[in-house]
Amino acid sequence: MFTTKDYALSFQHLLAMFGATVLVPLITGLNPATALLCAGIGTLVFHLCTKGIVPVFLGSSFAFIPALCAIIGNKAENIPYAQCGIMAAGAVYLLLSLIVKLVGAKAIKYLFPPCVTGPVIIIIGLSLTGVAVNDAFDFNNGVYTFTSQTVINGLVALFTFVVMAIGMNMEKGLLKLIPILIAIVLGYLLCVILSFPGGFKMDYTPILNAPWVNTPFMTEGFVTMPKFSWNAIVLLAPIALVTFMEHIGDITTNGAVVGKDFFKNPGLHRTLMGDGLATMVAGFLGGPANTTYSENTGVLATTRNYNPALLRLAAVFAIMLGLLGKFGAILQTIPRPVKGGVELMLFGMIAAIGIRTIVESKIDVSGSRNLSVMAGTLCAGLGLGSIGGIPIHFGSVSLSFSALFIATLVGVLLNLFLPGRPTHSDKAAETPKLDLEKPKHN
Repeated sequence: MFTTKDYALSFQHLLAMFGATVLVPLITGLNPATALLCAGIGTLVFHLCTKGIVPVFLGSSFAFIPALCAIIGNKAENIPYAQCGIMAAGAVYLLLSLIVKLVGAKAIKYLFPPCVTGPVIIIIGLSLTGVAVNDAFDFNNGVYTFTSQTVINGLVALFTFVVMAIGMNMEKGLLKLIPILIAIVLGYLLCVILSFPGGFKMDYTPILNAPWVNTPFMTEGFVTMPKFSWNAIVLLAPIALVTFMEHIGDITTNGAVVGKDFFKNPGLHRTLMGDGLATMVAGFLGGPANTTYSENTGVLATTRNYNPALLRLAAVFAIMLGLLGKFGAILQTIPRPVKGGVELMLFGMIAAIGIRTIVESKIDVSGSRNLSVMAGTLCAGLGLGSIGGIPIHFGSVSLSFSALFIATLVGVLLNLFLPGRPTHSDKAAETPKLDLEKPKHN
């Protein structure tokens, strides 16, 4: 049975994934409510495939946005064809799962030692901080002009950040247990108060326009059936090769937070299988492709509660939100600066995990080999991240290889082909646990 504390902790996970999960369908033309439904169902499918021991939440993948936009083109009648391509991408994940099962987790660990995964985790966290800053100041369309409104937005984000930081560092009490949830609630209330004198703009339109209940196969545009399209398959299926690298980084990060090696148990092949089946379900129902979420890993690091059942409860909440239109719309009205304040803390925690991974793995940095691998990985990830990755054009169609994918590939290749054997100790093969309560001293 779940306690009141469990419900609150699960709701925090829901809040952490909500913004990004609904943003993808808003950009691509898919239904945000369907995306929430698919995220919840996909998470439950993932936990079933991974024996319920990996505390992961699945949400909408950003990697598929360019291809989805090319296929859908703001025309709802093209969504069923995109669904076919999304299902094909899920099938590629299943094929990769089979390959990993055949070659074994040790081969994967050899390809991804701590001198590669540590910098990749840092990149995951730091590459997301730009999103947090944009949300904190509520910048629009890449226009970074500071006005009286952006200053107010920044102060709201700072207030939310400070409330969360105080809660995380308290010895005990309710604020210690659910710092993210309380920070969001207090930040929201502050925005409501500031909206009366006109110092902050609140938009309640999503609540007014949302239906009370979304009924599958009855509410128009909520669930649609896929239609076969080779073009959609060719565009979307190969993206699974890109997100495969990201999946490895996310599972490594999650294991570093929890202090377990999920490559061994339940096995990387199972996490890939869960991601693949979840993506196929999402494609069938009309949602975007699913992927593991760093935001929820940040919640794990913040709360230090790693119970996978809480993620499954959050998945049920997501399904409910997908079905209850009005309730889900309330979360859509959370101001960007409030989310930005929380994101600054969450994404910073991810980067800190990467640093701890490098330190506790006892990587030998007295020589240049490991330094070269880490330097190349960081430069590729952060440098390419600043320009949005590497775009590839095929006529009128544009694809993009993410900076994280390129960075991971660079790290793997440098580690494999630079002269000399890896100099990290055997202990580096073990996944360290991030202890945020009491820092260790030698």
